[in-house]
Amino acid sequence: MSPRREVVNSQAVPTGEAPAAGPSEPVDLAPTAAPEEELEEAYLRPRRLGEFRGQAGVVEHLAIVLEAARKRGQPADHLLFAGPPGLGKTTLAGIVAAEMGVGLRITSGPALVRAGDLAALLNDLQEGDVLFIDEIHRLGRAVEEILYPAMEDFQLDIVIGKGPTARSLRLELPRFTLVGATTRTGLITGPLRDRFGLVARLDYYDPGDLEAIVRRAAHILEVDIRGEGAAEIAGRSRGTPRIANRLLRRVRDFCEVRSDGVVTKESAAAGLSLFGVDELGLDKVDRAILSAVCHRFGGGPVGLSTLAVSVGEEPDTVEDVYEPFLIQVGLLMRTPRGRVATPAAWRHLGLDPPVAGTDPPAASLFDPEV
Repeated sequence: MSPRREVVNSQAVPTGEAPAAGPSEPVDLAPTAAPEEELEEAYLRPRRLGEFRGQAGVVEHLAIVLEAARKRGQPADHLLFAGPPGLGKTTLAGIVAAEMGVGLRITSGPALVRAGDLAALLNDLQEGDVLFIDEIHRLGRAVEEILYPAMEDFQLDIVIGKGPTARSLRLELPRFTLVGATTRTGLITGPLRDRFGLVARLDYYDPGDLEAIVRRAAHILEVDIRGEGAAEIAGRSRGTPRIANRLLRRVRDFCEVRSDGVVTKESAAAGLSLFGVDELGLDKVDRAILSAVCHRFGGGPVGLSTLAVSVGEEPDTVEDVYEPFLIQVGLLMRTPRGRVATPAAWRHLGLDPPVAGTDPPAASLFDPEV
C-alpha cells in the first residue's frame, strides 16, 4: 500500500489584547463556518475508528468490512454514507483511508462537471487509494456513466476523436475504494446505488455521545470545561457533532471575554443565549419559521414557497436545512396542504395553541399553495 496522503479537490493539503465587552444583545451566529473554523474542525475529527463516538451500528459494520479487507490484502468495498449534514460522513471517509493505510482523494459531485474531470482523477489514483466524493447525488449523467465501469471492473473507457474517426480506448485502473456521501439518498440513481458494497445511514446523535464529543474537543482545544457545561452545549447541538464543536468554540470565546475562561453550565447557557441559540438548539431562522407559521398564518397550513418568502430564505434552504430538525423535535408537520405548527411550537414561542375548529387567518386563505 502507498503511504497515506490527503488531497482536497486533487490538491495536497497538510493535515493581543482582549476586546472590550460590548452590549449584551443577542448576535446572529453565521450559518457558515469561517475558513479558520473549517481548519479547526478538520483538526478535531477522529483519525481512527476507535476514536469515533456514536453511530454504533455503522461503526460495527464498517469495522467488519475493513478488517475483512485487510485480511484479504485487498481494498475495501465501495461505501456510501447517507444522512443530514454534519454527522461524520467526511470523517468516516478519512478513517477508512487511515485504517487501510492508503491515500485519500477528496472531491465533490458539483466539482466534477465533465467526464474528463473524473477520468483525470481516477487515472491519478494509486493502488488501494480511497476516493471520496461528497454530495455524490449531484454528479452529472455523463460523469456517472464513466464511474460505472471504474467501480465494477476498475477500467476507464475513453472516447478519442469525433465523428467517423472516433474510437474507444479502455484503460486499466488500480483497485481503489470509492466512498460516497449524500444528504439526498432519493436522488441517487438505482444503478449507482447498487454498485456500493455497503450503504450506511447516519442518524442524529443522542445527548450522551454528543457530550463525549464536546469533552474530547474541549481537551484538544485546551478549553477548561467543568460540571454540566458539556451537557448544556450538547443539549443545544441539534444532535449534530459539527454544531456541537462550533457551539463549543463560541462558548469558549464568550467565557474568555466575559468571564474567567472556565466553561460551566451557567456560562455555557449565557453564551449560547447571547449567540441566539435557545434551549432546544433553535437559532434565529428556526424561530422565524415557527413565528411566521403561528403569527402570520395562524398555525398553518402554509405552502413551502410562501413560508420561505416570509422568512427571506430560499425554499430549498428551508426544506433541507431547517425543516428536518423542526419536524424531528415535533415543532412542525408536513401535510398535503402545507406546513402546520404543532401545539409544542406554540408553547415554545410562549403562545397558547389555537382552539380546534377556529377559522384560519386571512393570510392562509389567500396562500395560492394551500
